Amino acid sequence: QVQLEESGGGLVQAGGSLRLSCAASGRTFSTYAMAWFRQAPGKEREFVAAISWSGGSTSYTDSVKGRFSISRDNAKNTVNLQMNSLKPEDTAVYYCAADPTRYVGSSNSHHYDYWGQGTQVTVSS
Repeated sequence: QVQLEESGGGLVQAGGSLRLSCAASGRTFSTYAMAWFRQAPGKEREFVAAISWSGGSTSYTDSVKGRFSISRDNAKNTVNLQMNSLKPEDTAVYYCAADPTRYVGSSNSHHYDYWGQGTQVTVSS
């Protein structure tokens, strides 16, 4: 069983930056692929970024490439999402997710067994 807790959300102006963090419980965190998803009002949850066990493999949805960066610290059981050059369309609730079965993180939300409660990110224009 894994528990995930996100932090770092907030209100920021367009062009600004935020750093989201996800703290995970459990002694096998280093064997979980991790990802960030987001859900805007009235829209389906969408993939943002994923990272492999070791952190050596990352993937991003096209709309955030070059602006967002996912990283993890297995010693601290944390995964982070650095978000730069934020746009109003990045406004959403951001969720951290864990997949205990794959080495490389998937963009398919159904592959993730554990989810955090979400943290709100609001980007004003």
